[in-house]
Amino acid sequence: MAAARDGLPDGRYGRSADARTDRKLKIIGAALGAGLLGVIAWSGVDYITRSDVTGQLLRSKPVSDDTVEAVIEVRKDKDRTAVCTLRSLGADGAEVGRKDVTLDRREDHFAELVTLRTTAHAAATELEGCRTASGR
Repeated sequence: MAAARDGLPDGRYGRSADARTDRKLKIIGAALGAGLLGVIAWSGVDYITRSDVTGQLLRSKPVSDDTVEAVIEVRKDKDRTAVCTLRSLGADGAEVGRKDVTLDRREDHFAELVTLRTTAHAAATELEGCRTASGR
């Protein structure tokens, strides 16, 4: 009269241990896959945006109300021509001068003195960046 049961009723006692393990492995795999895709994307962006020329502003000083002298340090390949962009800011933060400096020296590491003409007294000077000249 009593029928023999073959197993436990479905859904009554929760998931089996195998189902929980499968779910954990899927979550771990998805997280590792997303991390790997992130590393690949970061590496690609870094490779594309990497510059062959680097520059650093060592010092600058206003020598008059319309002139600033700046010393920039540049690292590049000897056979490349670099173009560095300097800009000067007035006391109110407005741009009072900008200059693209072409550096064609056949050295890989050097410092260059640059004179920048301004429209008003410069309170600060900054190096926006350096890049290789187009076509070289």
